[in-house]
Amino acid sequence: MVLPELLSAGLILLLLFISGFVGLRMKIPNVVFFILIGILLGGLITDSHLIHFAGEIGIVLLFFMLGMEFPIKQLMSVAKKVLKAGVLDVMLSFGVTTGICLFMGLDLIASLIIGGVAYATSSSITAKLLESSKRMANPESEFMLGLLIFEDLVAPILVAVLVGLTLGTAITVSSMSLLVLKVVALIAGAILLGVFVFSKLGSFFDRYMQEDIFLLFVIGLALAYGGLALYLDLSEVLGAFLAGIMLAEVRRTHELEEMVVRTRDLLLPLFFLYFGTIINFNEGVPMVSLLLILLAWSIVAKIVVGFWGGQWYGLSKKVSLRAGLSFTQRGEFSIIIAALAVGTIQAFSSIFILISAMIGIILFQMAPMLANKVYGRPKGKGKISIPSGSAS
Repeated sequence: MVLPELLSAGLILLLLFISGFVGLRMKIPNVVFFILIGILLGGLITDSHLIHFAGEIGIVLLFFMLGMEFPIKQLMSVAKKVLKAGVLDVMLSFGVTTGICLFMGLDLIASLIIGGVAYATSSSITAKLLESSKRMANPESEFMLGLLIFEDLVAPILVAVLVGLTLGTAITVSSMSLLVLKVVALIAGAILLGVFVFSKLGSFFDRYMQEDIFLLFVIGLALAYGGLALYLDLSEVLGAFLAGIMLAEVRRTHELEEMVVRTRDLLLPLFFLYFGTIINFNEGVPMVSLLLILLAWSIVAKIVVGFWGGQWYGLSKKVSLRAGLSFTQRGEFSIIIAALAVGTIQAFSSIFILISAMIGIILFQMAPMLANKVYGRPKGKGKISIPSGSAS
C-alpha cells in the first residue's frame, strides 16, 4: 500500500522531531540520529527525489547564511591565509590516500575515486556542528570555514576529472581551463554584484525588509545563485556561499538571518536523512584492512592539516589542534564521488563515509576537551573577543 505523499511527509518530519528530541536529551548532535533514521528508512523510501531536493535547499540556505557573515574584504583576507593549508589538504587527504590504495593493489581509477572520497570534509555536517555547539564565535571557525570553501573550489574540479576517467573521456587542458574559468567567473560575478549593486541597496532593504514578500527575494537569490553554480557543473554550496557574500555587503546580516533561519531549520534535517538513505550495506564490508588503514589515515591527515594550517593562519597550537580534531567527517562531496564507482568500490566508499561521519562528529564534540588535555585549560574565564564582521 502506497501512502499519500502528504501523509509520508508528515510522518517523516515527526520521526525527525522524535529522533532530534532524543538527541537533545542525550546531548548527542541530532545529525547522528537523522543519518541513522535515513539508513533505517533506506529500504522503505523508493523515491527519495523530493527528500533530496528539499534537503538540498536546506544545505543551500545553511551556506547562504554562512556567506552573509563574510563581507568581501574579510573573505579576501581569509582566502590568502588559508591557501597553504588547502594545498597541504589536497596533498595529504587526496594524494597520499590515492598512493595507499595503489600500494594495496587497487587499480588507478579505483584509487583515485577512493582518494576523492577521502578528500573533502563534509561542509554541511561541519557547519551544522559549529552552529549547534555554539562554536561559531570561536577563533578557529573562520579558518575552518575558509578551508571548507577552498575544498568546495577544488572538489568540483576533482569530480570533473573523475567523471571523465570513469567514462573513458580524455581530460584535456582546454576542458580543465574551462572549468577553472567557470569558478573564476562565478566568484567574480558575486564580488561585482556585491560591491556595485548590493552595497548600494541599504535603504531599499530598510524600506521593504519587513514585508512578507521580501522572503521570496532573499531565498530566491540564494537558490538562483546556487542553481547557477550547478548549471556550470560546480557546487551549489559554493554558489550559495557566494550569494550570502553578496548580501553581506548590505550590512543587514542579523535581520536577514532571522528571516531565513526557520526555513533552513525545516529543510536541513532532510539532507542528513537523504544522506543515510543512500548508504548501501548490500555488499557487506569489503576490504576491511584497507578500510581500517584509510579511516586511521584520513583522521590523521585532517588533524595535521588543521594543526599546521591553523598555525599558518595565525592560530595558537591549542586552537589549531581543536580545529584539526573538528575536521575529520566526510559527507556530501564524498557521496557524489562515491556514486561514480560501482560494486565493491561503491560499497567500500559508502561504509567509509558513514564511519568517517560518525567518528568525525564524536571527535568534533570531544575536540575542546582533548585540546585542553594536551595544552591545558585557559587561565582566565573571560570570553575571547571577536572583531566585528567575524563569523559568529
